[in-house]
Amino acid sequence: MENNTISKPASFYVVGLSYKKADAEIRGKFSLDPEAKANLLKQAKDNNISSLLVTSTCNRTEIYGFAEHPFQLIKLLCDNSQGTVEDFQKVAYVHKNTEAISHMFRVGTGLDSQILGDFEIISQLKNSFIESKNAELTNNYLERLTNAVIQASKRIKNETEISSGATSVSFAAVRYIFNNVEDIPNKNILLFGTGKIGRNTCENLVKHTKNEHITLINRTKDKAEKIAGKFNLIVKDYADLQLEIQKADVLVVATGAQNPTIDKAILNLKKPLLILDLSVPKNVHENVQELEGVTLVHMDHLSQMTDETLENRKKHIPAAEAIIEEIKDEFISWTKARKFAPTIHALKEKLNTIKDKELTAQRKKISNFDEEQAELIGNRIIQKITNHFANHLKDDNTMVDESIQWIEKIFQIATVKND
Repeated sequence: MENNTISKPASFYVVGLSYKKADAEIRGKFSLDPEAKANLLKQAKDNNISSLLVTSTCNRTEIYGFAEHPFQLIKLLCDNSQGTVEDFQKVAYVHKNTEAISHMFRVGTGLDSQILGDFEIISQLKNSFIESKNAELTNNYLERLTNAVIQASKRIKNETEISSGATSVSFAAVRYIFNNVEDIPNKNILLFGTGKIGRNTCENLVKHTKNEHITLINRTKDKAEKIAGKFNLIVKDYADLQLEIQKADVLVVATGAQNPTIDKAILNLKKPLLILDLSVPKNVHENVQELEGVTLVHMDHLSQMTDETLENRKKHIPAAEAIIEEIKDEFISWTKARKFAPTIHALKEKLNTIKDKELTAQRKKISNFDEEQAELIGNRIIQKITNHFANHLKDDNTMVDESIQWIEKIFQIATVKND
């Protein structure tokens, strides 16, 4: 007996975790540094995954890609991070096809950001796409989707005020310093780390505090010197970290290290110290709080701060969502059309072949055969049949992949699939 089972096609998934359910410690376990991301992409290619995009920020780690089952992507994440499948199941999410598309739009446009309207994620999505393209792990679908999300992000920035006002983790850090430290212009501020949040914090500190006692330390000194030159800051060697911490009133930690770089063992304090840890994974050990005079604030606490700026931004969510729906609908229409267009084309060719054979047979049988009329009627019937199939495949309730496979099976046609 013939086996009519249809093999399961690859679907588009997003698997990941974010600040919404995963605290900083768990997010740290699943964070991916550049080396881990590169290894993940290589493993995906070795596993014959056709298209993949990986993002890992302080607030989320996500994989967008094509797979027969989402566990293929979950395994990639767990294999290349410190996270486990058990941890993942507790706090993570999995979205498929249209839900995954909608999720990517909300993430890329700042609607899913920890601070509403924070658009830093879109540049990270762009960079992640470039990394995947360089690894030959992109296709037309992922490229068009990424560009659609970028387009939505630009329009929302230009047509709404959802990103109005200065609100970001780095700005929240500076505002926290303002609210909790007296005489800021005369305090010693030490910034340890030059990652993106570190650079933004640096800029906000210079812009808003008018402090001339800001010192910058980074493991790689030349990176620190480039930033220091831009903002006219003092740069010290990494070897001087312990000494500079003793001088500091405020310590801002924004490194990309995978393990804590600051703990109570290196703190030999002679005065109170406020520590802001803007790193994921956490780079300041909780044990510093055992020391008298130390106040430790992590970025999760800063991100929870709300003010009039955020409340004002919420008013613009409907306008942003309308833009997303418009661009998302265009993308989904494109995906449906490109998916079934080769099948409809092949079906039309098959029906034309059947028509031509039948006309040839009738031509031999009928002496006064009106070939022109028969050709016209045959073409109109074929057009009506293919239109019926096309309308079925366009319907939102249609399982397009399954329908395509049955059409190809019934009419014995083969099509070249779009990637």
